[in-house]
Order: sequence, then C-alpha cells, then structure tokens
Amino acid sequence: MTVQTERPPSGPVDVTKRDESGPARPRPRAAFRAGALTPYLLLLPACAATVLLLGWPLVKDVLLSFQNLNMAQLIQHVTEWNGVDNYKEVLTGEDFWRVTLRSILFTAVNVALIMVAGALVGLLLARLGKRMRVLLLVGLVLAWAMPVVAATTVYQWLFAQRFGVVNWVLDRLGWHSMADYSWTSSQMSTFFVVTVLIVWMSIPFVAINLYAATTTIPSELYEAASLDGAGGWKSFTTVTLPFLRPFLYATTFLEIIWVFKAFVQVFTINGGGPDRLTEILPVYAYIEGVGNQHYGMGAAIAVLTILILLGLTAYYLRIVLKQEEDEL
Repeated sequence: MTVQTERPPSGPVDVTKRDESGPARPRPRAAFRAGALTPYLLLLPACAATVLLLGWPLVKDVLLSFQNLNMAQLIQHVTEWNGVDNYKEVLTGEDFWRVTLRSILFTAVNVALIMVAGALVGLLLARLGKRMRVLLLVGLVLAWAMPVVAATTVYQWLFAQRFGVVNWVLDRLGWHSMADYSWTSSQMSTFFVVTVLIVWMSIPFVAINLYAATTTIPSELYEAASLDGAGGWKSFTTVTLPFLRPFLYATTFLEIIWVFKAFVQVFTINGGGPDRLTEILPVYAYIEGVGNQHYGMGAAIAVLTILILLGLTAYYLRIVLKQEEDEL
C-alpha cells in the first residue's frame, strides 16, 4: 500500500497533448490567443464600414459647421473658417427653437400612435388562426418593404386635391365640402397626412416584433393565471405585459430615432410648407443649407440635431434603466 506524500501543484496546469509517438507536450498558448481574437476579427469589417460610411461624413459635417461656405467659396475652392459663428446665429434665432419644439412634439405624437397601434396589431397576430395570421403578416411585410419615396408618392395621390381617393370617398359619404379640399394648404392638415403615412409605415415593424415576443411566453403561465381566476385583462397585465416590456422599450427607442429624422416624408409631401410651418429639424437643416446655399449653417443645424437626438435617447434610456432597477 502506497501513500501519496507530495501535494499536486496549486497553479494552473498547462493543457497537454499526448500522441502515440512520444510523451505529452504542452499545447501552445498562441492557439488560445487566436481563439480570443476571432470575434474581434469577425467584427472588424463591419466596424470599418461603419467608420467609413458614417464616421467620416460626421467628421466632415462637424468641420463644415465651423466654416462660412456658400456658393462663392464652393466655386473658388476657398475654405473660410468662422469659428462658432454658425452656432451663435442658429442658437440665438427664434426659428431654431420653434422648429426644435415642433420636432419633439411631432416625434412624441407619432411614436405614441405607432406603439399603441403596433402593439394592438401584434397582439391580434397572436390571437389569429394560422391562415389569417400569414395573410396579415404578408400585408405588413409588403407595407414595411415599400420604399419611403414610393409610399410618400402614393399618399400624395390618395390625398390629392382634385382626383384624390380620400376626397372622393369623403364626398360620397356626405362631406361635400371635402370634394376639393387641399390637404397641404394648412399646417395641421399637412401634419395629419404625414402622421398617417409615418404611422402606416411603422406599424409593421412594431407589430411583427411584438408578435415574435409573444411566442416566447410559456403557455403554462397563462394556464396558471386561469387557474387563479384571472380574466383576459388580468392575464395581460400579469403575464403578457411583463414579458413584452423589454421589447416595448427597445422598439420605442428605435421608433424615436426613426421618426425624429423623418426627412423624406415631410419634405416630399409639401417641402416643409405651407410657409415653412411643417419643417422639422432635418428639413430645416436641408433648406437652410442647400436651399439657401449656406452650407456651414446647415451643417451646424445638423450637428445640433444629432446632439438633441442623443439627449432625447439618453433621457429615455435613463428612464428605462431606472424602471428596470425598481423592478429588481
């Protein structure tokens, strides 16, 4: 009988590899380093493309915001630096703050409508049968996949003054004063058309995301809730909503960004009119920069727009994280 008197080493043991031809050999640690670097190497092309396509234009925009660049300097290839004069002119003017407030209200109304309607459609998808669900999903995907310019053009036809389908339907229903109504003649009616367009294009994204989230909820939880005597609303608030809350937070965050920068819809419908009353910040930056040929001013407005959007999203994320901490 033998007794082991030596203690095994307490440090890390090298991984060994034994073959038939000889004794065990330590596995080279370079293989471990290569394995650790593999994820970063796979992400490198995407990061490089992001820096090239987004980072460099952003740097150029920031540099342009400190220049006095109009058509004369552009033709003569002259770089005229003017410091923060563009930012002073923008921030001391009333137009910028008026457009900023309008953009925030526009985003809040659209996001609220999108989330409510999209959530209802997503819950409806979970309740429908297989055939009706597939049919509705196809319709949602087609609406979502339509290019923004094409969808905006369709809405221009629908709300056209003389031959628009909306005016024709309203006239047939008894509102004869709407037969020749111009939907882009006032601020509120123009915003109504733009809001309907943006909500219609955004509902599929929210609905499909929430429907996918409902498929992850275990059916046993609904059975347990029914055994406890919970009705439909109680099951929704105690089972469905807690599972959907993270998806609602993430989707709302994405919709805030998407609606806040809805340049194409607003500009294509009426160019920010009438009388520039429907301009939001992206349209305002384009008109001041390209339309008025004051490119440094437009770049400064674009930089301020990015900062405002970052502030809004940071505030929203702070609220979300605080709610999650309270739940824990």
